Amino acid sequence: MSGTLRELRFLARDRGALLWIALAFLLSAAATGFGIAEVRDQRATIASLLEEDSKDRANAIAGQSDWGGAAYAAFHLTYAPPSDFAFAALGQRDTAPWLHRVRMLALEGQIHEADTKNADFGLIGRFDFAFLAAAVAPLLLILLLHDLRGGERVAGRHDLLVATAGKPSRLWLPRAGVRFAGLVLALLLPFWIGAALESAGLATVLAASALVIGALLVWWLIVEGIGRLRASPPVLLTALVGIWLTLALLVPSVSRAAIEAATPVPDGAEILMLQREAVNDAWDLPKEETMAPFLARHPEWEPLGTVEKPFEWKWYYAFQQVGDMRAEPIARAYREGRLARDRAAGLAAFLSPAALVERGFERLAHTDMRAMIAYEDRVRAFHDELRAFHYPLFFRDPPYDPAVFNDLPRYEAAE
Repeated sequence: MSGTLRELRFLARDRGALLWIALAFLLSAAATGFGIAEVRDQRATIASLLEEDSKDRANAIAGQSDWGGAAYAAFHLTYAPPSDFAFAALGQRDTAPWLHRVRMLALEGQIHEADTKNADFGLIGRFDFAFLAAAVAPLLLILLLHDLRGGERVAGRHDLLVATAGKPSRLWLPRAGVRFAGLVLALLLPFWIGAALESAGLATVLAASALVIGALLVWWLIVEGIGRLRASPPVLLTALVGIWLTLALLVPSVSRAAIEAATPVPDGAEILMLQREAVNDAWDLPKEETMAPFLARHPEWEPLGTVEKPFEWKWYYAFQQVGDMRAEPIARAYREGRLARDRAAGLAAFLSPAALVERGFERLAHTDMRAMIAYEDRVRAFHDELRAFHYPLFFRDPPYDPAVFNDLPRYEAAE
């Protein structure tokens, strides 16, 4: 205890160390504030669209006179709301769509028209708390601890201090521990306040805090190992910054390039173009050729599947689904390829403490690749419900009654 109090007094007089700790506090407050502002803006956007969604759909249906026209005009809002911990790690929400307005047309084009790039596994993205904890905090720790031993050697006090302390651990452990604790508190205090403001779950916050502390402990061990070398502080700092650049930036970048080369993934634009070509070509094909693959997928409508007029809504929406069916193999390859890359990136993250921390935060915040793919799957499931609702109306063609649309499926977002 006496050693800790002594080091606290020394730290209070070390302006350089206090500067780095104060900077950590300011960066943490900024990252937390930016994250909260972003997720609240996303929630406000969703709330505003939800308020207008049913009104717009009702107005669109009111102006129609048949089942197909009503289905064509009606949009349905689907969305993935940010979790109460998303402020700390925006993750894939920064690049992947988290809301769509879909209707009864071919779905794959609607999903991928805003997502025409492959998944990005880059480390550097929006400045949120996860990025701060993963990439910036280790550098601040290096700046705080790199010269503990080297500075005393340069000043000529090292051997005397070690001899006076009796055991080296009595000297260096309290000194490094006080600085480590100061940095951790500076990082976590704004984060804890932000978590309270966002009503984040206690277990999630504790897990995230443990992740930050655990990663910094790993970096502390690295600094401690390098700091034992008999070299000047500038040399030690250069070596540690090189290690930081390698583990925090170079390894994730090289891993990403290797994963992308080893796991080819179709481009989202390919899915969009294939589905659109299939839909556009259907206008020029014999109607029997369009209806055959649809009825093979939906044999329950085969007795009513004959198209006798130049245009019928059942034929129109059948070839919309056939467009999706044509795009299914490439859409499945796109989905599975992203998941395969994500699994490989998870294994590669064990080579980089920074990547491991960021992925851990994204998992806790439900902003990782799997969460965004799960949202796409929910959109597809909802669209299947819309088709199951509308197909009996198209094929049986009962007298048009807008009141039937009161029973339209409602999209339910995941908690």
